[in-house]
Order: sequence, then C-alpha cells, then structure tokens
Amino acid sequence: MTITTMKNTARIAGFLYLLQIPLGVFGIMYLPKALMAGDDWQQTAGLMLAHEGLLRLSIFSAVLCALVTIATAYYIRKVLSPVNARYARAIWICTLVVTPISLLNELAHIGALLLLKSPLVLQAFSPQQVHALLSVLLQCHAYGMQLVGIFFGLWLLPMAYLVIKSTYIPRIIGYFLILTCIGYLADFTLFFLFPSVRVVISEYTWPGEVMMVGWLLTKGVRGEAFRKYMATSSDPLADPAQ
Repeated sequence: MTITTMKNTARIAGFLYLLQIPLGVFGIMYLPKALMAGDDWQQTAGLMLAHEGLLRLSIFSAVLCALVTIATAYYIRKVLSPVNARYARAIWICTLVVTPISLLNELAHIGALLLLKSPLVLQAFSPQQVHALLSVLLQCHAYGMQLVGIFFGLWLLPMAYLVIKSTYIPRIIGYFLILTCIGYLADFTLFFLFPSVRVVISEYTWPGEVMMVGWLLTKGVRGEAFRKYMATSSDPLADPAQ
C-alpha cells in the first residue's frame, strides 16, 4: 500500500468515525432521554406521542450509526493491518457482533411506539397497564445499550494495541483509547451490578476516540514513518495488501 493510498484510507476512516458521533449522540443519547420523564411513564407516553417524528428520527439515526460503525471498522482495519492483520481483524469482528445487537435493540423503541398507537392494545389494557408495559420496553432498551457498550469498549483494545505498536500514528492516542475502553466497560459493570449508582464513567474517558478521529481526518498517517515501518516490518502477521 502506498503512502498516498494509506493517507486516503485513513481519512475515510476518520470521516466515518466522525459521522458516528452526531448519529450516536442524537439517535442514542440525546433524543431518547429527551422523550423520557424519569419514572413518570404517563408523561413519557405523552411526550413520545407528541413527538413521534423525533422518536422515529432517533430510531433511524441509531440504525444508521450501527451500519456506519461497520464501515468505520473496515477502514480502520485497513489502516492498522500492516501492524498485525489478526488484531486488526478483531476490530472489525467486534463491530460485526455489536451491529445486530444494536439493530435488535431498537425494536424496543419500535415496540413502544406501536404499543402507544395500537387501538387494540388501548382497548384491551388500562392506561396503567399500558404505562407498565412501556416502562418494561424502555428499560429493556436501556439494558440493551449497556450490552452494546461492551463491544464499543472491546473494539478499542486491539485498536489501541495496534496504534501503540505502529509508528505512523502517535502512541499517546493508543493509551487514551485504552482509557476510553475502560470507561465503557466500567459503565456496563456499574449498570448491572450497582444499578443505584448514577455515575457514567465514559463521560470522562471519551478523549481517546476524539483524538483518533482528529488524527485520522487531519493527518491520516505519518508518511515517512509509514514508509520506514513498511520497509523494516518483519511481523509475519502484517498484511501490507490490506
């Protein structure tokens, strides 16, 4: 792979990685929370019906984010394969696992919308029963997002290792990616084992991914360092053709 090709590939990876941020923040973090009124499920139901278009946009954004994640991992794999093809493949495998979970998880939001709009359901169940079912669906979605978070953390581990081993992406980014990974896994642990704890660790460990996005978009790779790395690399698992 030539330096120019590698730089272009890295910038595509950076653009796709950047695209995940607004899609994820808008579709997964901001809108679903904006349409929830804490434990007041009657008010939550009212908000969801009043802003059905926003809820549908949230679902669309979350689905698109999951698909973009696959493309992002594919191009990051191509950037880091020269270091170790097996570990680079692990990045992609993690996203192939997490994407169907993400897509299936959005069925909870679709189910909530169908529940609130179905005349048959509204005739068969009392408002209190409908609100109880709504609470179960939305809490299932919250648990599903934590399961997704496992793989959003794990895909950063091989990425961090390969960044640290490479010389054409700053090593410091790899160490921050490890910190970001720990944040995601800590959130999962706290959510399942200590549900009363409301601290979200990943809110404080995100700089690693932002640094990676920024570097890929602006620099791609260090051209001379990449040339020297390819000339001296003797890793039998390195795959320059990727």
